[in-house]
Amino acid sequence: MTYFTVLNLPTFTDPRGSLTVLQDSLPFEVVRTYWIYGADGQTRGGHRHIHTRQALVAISGKVSVYMNDGITNDTVDLDHPSKCLLVEPKDWHTMTFDAGAVLLVMSSHPYDRNEYIDTPYE
Repeated sequence: MTYFTVLNLPTFTDPRGSLTVLQDSLPFEVVRTYWIYGADGQTRGGHRHIHTRQALVAISGKVSVYMNDGITNDTVDLDHPSKCLLVEPKDWHTMTFDAGAVLLVMSSHPYDRNEYIDTPYE
């Protein structure tokens, strides 16, 4: 169990495979979507935001996400495509990628470098 919000997305499985649904699951409208791959063994991120909320799903492999909201810190392992971590603006986060991992990121705001806070909590 973690202090941070991890959604278990609705997943339907039968002998043909699994289908995970994101529809109506996020508490914000997605305006930007991107994915990170080829980052085997790398740590990315290292920031928080002023306004942007994000939802992270490791659609393949495992990504360990370190989260710190200035009060609590924890590491959330995204290791199944039905797990979705919500990253609030206050959440300092880094993502460490296992070999072959692919991370899908959905954001509430378009990219704006001025929206990033690069200074971690003390």
